[in-house]
This record gives sequence, structure tokens and C-alpha cells, in this order.
Amino acid sequence: MFKNVFGSGFLVRTAHVILTWVITLILFLHDTELRQQEETDQLVQPVFFVLLVLLSVLLYFAVSLMDPGFILSDDSDLHFTLGVTEEQQDMIPPTTKALRQRRCGHCLLQQPMRSKHCQTCQHCVRRYDHHCPWIENCVGERNHRWFVLYLAVQLLVLLWGLHIAWTGFRYAPSWQLWLRTNGMLLTVVVLVAVLSLVVLLLLGSHLYLVSLNTTTWEFMSRHRISYLKHCGADENPFDRGTFNNLWAFFCVWGTVVWEQVYFREGSDQV
Repeated sequence: MFKNVFGSGFLVRTAHVILTWVITLILFLHDTELRQQEETDQLVQPVFFVLLVLLSVLLYFAVSLMDPGFILSDDSDLHFTLGVTEEQQDMIPPTTKALRQRRCGHCLLQQPMRSKHCQTCQHCVRRYDHHCPWIENCVGERNHRWFVLYLAVQLLVLLWGLHIAWTGFRYAPSWQLWLRTNGMLLTVVVLVAVLSLVVLLLLGSHLYLVSLNTTTWEFMSRHRISYLKHCGADENPFDRGTFNNLWAFFCVWGTVVWEQVYFREGSDQV
């Protein structure tokens, strides 16, 4: 399910698209290596760069408009997969502990484990990570992997754009003349460098948390979360090892019943 592109966050999405293509246009209009290759009919790199920029924009719209895992009803009778087939799921012995689900005080729906109500989106979100103001959407169970992929592609575009902009600087005999000649490119370099640093930090932090099978919300607020505050500082009931965590995050599709994972690890009852 996707949100209306003209709904909430329309101005943010418009600003992102305009900024992206304005910077791309500046890189083509100045005497950068991209412009030089275009003029000499060496079109492989310019075309590939434009396609990569287009991919980053499409991924941005995907994570911005995608349903992050909104809980819209009490679907307690639905059967979800845990990275296994339906037959294997039936073979898992039922836990002897009670799987208590709290009811959200805002939308009055039952909250599965690891979900949280987002005040901005006005919905509870499965495996809630955080609400991102730049995409104007929550990052949750259904769009988290796409969000990480978007960050990776965006970082590649930014670093490549930074290199291209750097090749456009030209020598001038004085600082005033140099600034007049290269002022626009200097602005682009500073802006792209700052954005590259931000995206790099975001991507690094998300990959680190994914490798531990924890979320930004759980990492920042574990002392206030009922199913984590009784665990030790280094204890994570959802951690199945770095490789298994990364494999499950990127390669296993479907909704996970986190209560089963939690109690299977022998954690204390919520």
C-alpha cells in the first residue's frame, strides 16, 4: 500500500526532487569531467550517473510513500511467517508463557511486540525504527530494508557527485576572481559534502543496528521499553548472530511474530 504522493510530505518530497536535479544540472553545466565527457561523446559515465540519480529518486519516493507496517486492525488470528514455510510454522511447539499484547492508548489497537505508535503518522507501526522527517514517513517493518538501500544508493550518488564537482574547479590569479569563477561549484561541494557525511553516519548506524537485530527506538529507549528494560545492558533477546540478523533483514520477507522469537530465547516474561 502506498500513500498519496500529494498528501502529507508533498513539500518535502518536492524540495528533495528539485534539489537533486538542480545539483545534477549544475554538474552538467559547469566544466566538470561529466561535461567534458559529454562533449567528446563519451556518454557511458554521464548516462550511468543520471540513471543512478534517477534510481535514488525512485527509491526515495518508494520509502516515502510505502506503508511502513501500519497496524490498522486487531488481526490476532492471522498467521505470519518466521522465515519458514507454513508447515514448518505449525511444527513449532506453542510457548507455555502468555503472550500479552498491550493496547495502544491512542488508536486503541493491540500492539504486537516491537511496535510503537507514531504521533506524526497517527498509526502504530510494526517493528518501529523511527519517524524520518526527510522522507516524511515512518521507517518500520515493511520499508526499513528499502530505506537502508536508499541510503546506500544516495551515498554513492553524493560521493560521485562530490568527485565530479571537484573536477570542475578552475585556477584563477586571485581569490576574488576564483570565487566568482567557482562560487557555484563551491556551494555544491559544501552542500554535497555535508549531505554525504549525514548519509554516511545514518547508513553506518543503521547497518550496525541491523547487525544486532535492534531498532533505533529500542537502542535509544530500551530503559523505557517493557520487554527490554529487564534485560542486561548487552542482552538482546532478538539477536541471532550478525550473519543471521543481516540475512533475515535483507533476504527474508514476511511479518515476523517477535513474541515467539522473544520467548524462544528464554527471556523474562513481559
